[in-house]
Amino acid sequence: MPRRRPGHLRAALPLRHRTRDARPVINGLSRHALSEIIRLERTRNYLEPGDISTAVRLWKDYVGRPERQLWHDYEWGDTHWYCCGNPLEARALLDTVTQALSPRSARELKAVVRRYDAVWHRPAAP
Repeated sequence: MPRRRPGHLRAALPLRHRTRDARPVINGLSRHALSEIIRLERTRNYLEPGDISTAVRLWKDYVGRPERQLWHDYEWGDTHWYCCGNPLEARALLDTVTQALSPRSARELKAVVRRYDAVWHRPAAP
């Protein structure tokens, strides 16, 4: 019987068929950090293979959207988040994962996420 995700994570990441041999693809991480992420995804009951790389992709795609779309999402929400993943919950998952990683791997993942956070916190053009 397949594992079920806790309710608060079901909306964060899309459900899809994943194999046990799924390899994360996160640019900017060493092989050591990627192998640690693989280990976490296999040993934690709130993660499945590929969840962390999906969370990074969701956050990257979300912060790169035009400001008017971000404002619309803030005001009205996004109906696609239920099926395709909530980027705000994915960002919260990345914070949780960095606490579970070793200090070295956590620094690498934080550096990757910090690049996207910088886009998120960039001031709007006048």
